[in-house]
Amino acid sequence: MSPRISPLRIAAAAAALCGLLAGCAGTGAAGSGPDGGDNRFISGDGNVTRYAPADRKSVQDVTGERLDGEPFKLSDLTGKVVVVNFWASWCAPCRGEAPSLEQVYAENKGKGVEFVGVNFKDSKANAKAFERKFKVTYPSLFDADGRVTLAFREVPPSAIPSTLVLDRRGRVAARVIGATTYSKLNPLVAKVVQEK
Repeated sequence: MSPRISPLRIAAAAAALCGLLAGCAGTGAAGSGPDGGDNRFISGDGNVTRYAPADRKSVQDVTGERLDGEPFKLSDLTGKVVVVNFWASWCAPCRGEAPSLEQVYAENKGKGVEFVGVNFKDSKANAKAFERKFKVTYPSLFDADGRVTLAFREVPPSAIPSTLVLDRRGRVAARVIGATTYSKLNPLVAKVVQEK
């Protein structure tokens, strides 16, 4: 644990994460966790929130380890538009949105756009199999214990899947709670790309 993070902030972040996981039981929840048990999640409705530049929160302090074992610092991508997608191999809506995410990434990477996945509460083997099956070419952070997700507490993802679009200063410009589609995500990315 970092000495810069107070125990109170950790407790608040843990409570938010518990809300993410505990509030998900119900008819819209589904999935099987990495241990074969039922790992319920909140199924968002695809609601989009856009943030005006003056209201954006920075999330540049995020660090972690990629699925391939390489270290990652979000601040290294300052100056680029970054799409952060929270997903898990056990999440059916994540499987449904994977081709759309890859398509938006392929069409925008030449415009200074980076994608980063955050693989949440999963096993590394299942996460890698998911990436192979859906031909995901952008990197993902391995977040088995939820610490990476907690680092986004200023604008929490609130459901699995969720997607954040960050501006070039590392601030959240848009958030999609639930599965996204090409026709929903691509215009959000394009709008942030056009910002100076």
